[in-house]
Amino acid sequence: MKPILDLLLCASLLCALFAHAENSVPLPAAASTTAAPLPLPVARFPTTPVKKANGKKWRMAYFRSGEYKNYPLNIKATIQGLETLGWLKLTASIPENLAGKALWQFMAQHTASDYLELVEDAFWEPGDYNAALRPKVRTEIHQRLSTKHDIDLIIAMGTWAGQDMVELGVPVPTVVLSVSDPVSSGIIKNPRDSGHDNLNVRIYPGRNREQVRLFHDIIPFTRLGLIYEDTPEGRSYATIDDVRAVGQQLGFEVLTCEAPFAGDVTDETEKKALACYAKLAQEADAIYVTEHRAIRARAVAKVAAILRRAKIPSFSMHGSEEVKAGILMSMAQADFSYIGMFHAETIARIFNGAQPRQLTQIWADPAKIVLNLKTARLIGFDPPVDILLAADEVFEAR
Repeated sequence: MKPILDLLLCASLLCALFAHAENSVPLPAAASTTAAPLPLPVARFPTTPVKKANGKKWRMAYFRSGEYKNYPLNIKATIQGLETLGWLKLTASIPENLAGKALWQFMAQHTASDYLELVEDAFWEPGDYNAALRPKVRTEIHQRLSTKHDIDLIIAMGTWAGQDMVELGVPVPTVVLSVSDPVSSGIIKNPRDSGHDNLNVRIYPGRNREQVRLFHDIIPFTRLGLIYEDTPEGRSYATIDDVRAVGQQLGFEVLTCEAPFAGDVTDETEKKALACYAKLAQEADAIYVTEHRAIRARAVAKVAAILRRAKIPSFSMHGSEEVKAGILMSMAQADFSYIGMFHAETIARIFNGAQPRQLTQIWADPAKIVLNLKTARLIGFDPPVDILLAADEVFEAR
């Protein structure tokens, strides 16, 4: 087995190489969304607060795909990042339980700024992942942008929101947050070029492949299981293509189970997803716990319980919180404050004259291991010394 510290170093070096390459991202020509970028160096733009040329405030809107546990964390961290940069001041502490429209309205009502306004009534969402409502929401956004002309930037949260802004032609600067795979879901062309002048999407190239390689090196499984929804978005959330590519390289089989999802999460959709995990626990010798909309924060512990009973090692795509809930291990996700600052700086540079397409999209999480020792004991896994040495977060019990 290759030393774990070496693998983590390789992952860090890979991220550094992407970041270095990003320093010479080509600048797109004019305002076309299809023209090939010119081979010019990236322009540098400040993050200092400025008003619009006419002396008015910038106006920002929020478009959300549906309800997902990371979305409130991302949007709060981004607004707090803008506060750190001096663009606004939150006049009240944000309640922990707020999400979606209520969260956006609270932040809009409790923001003081000479430079920036969170537009309270500029919030859109197709229910809770209700596909039937997507065309209606796109129409509402198009009408708002084409008639009132009062929105300067949209924060698009999640895959659906990013896809729908692309479907609209990205008419205003748009920053897309919290997307598992923006390339395979058709939102951007590649990690270094969004393909649309008004579009910027955070991406960590190769993150999921590195996770699966690390998991396989620690536990050399021959059959890796994962669940997914058989839709373009569902396959993207589960990064099936990446996992299968690693399987071909390393010689393991990928076993899948389709767990359909439509509209709001119900006991029935959650039950089907959990049944998939129970099925795979009897067929696979390791499980990659990927993103699936039916598995919300409350259900992760149920997944962990199923896999613990079957004594199956598991790896979380998402990081520490799921390991804390009982999944065996993961690579730690960066604190949301750092991710929020990344997006806040992107927004600040856009308001300072940058095209979203000109700015880096690449963000690399730290290459750190998270481990749940109680789960390890329950499934009979004795972590090697180098894993314990490499672990940055260790949970003793849950």
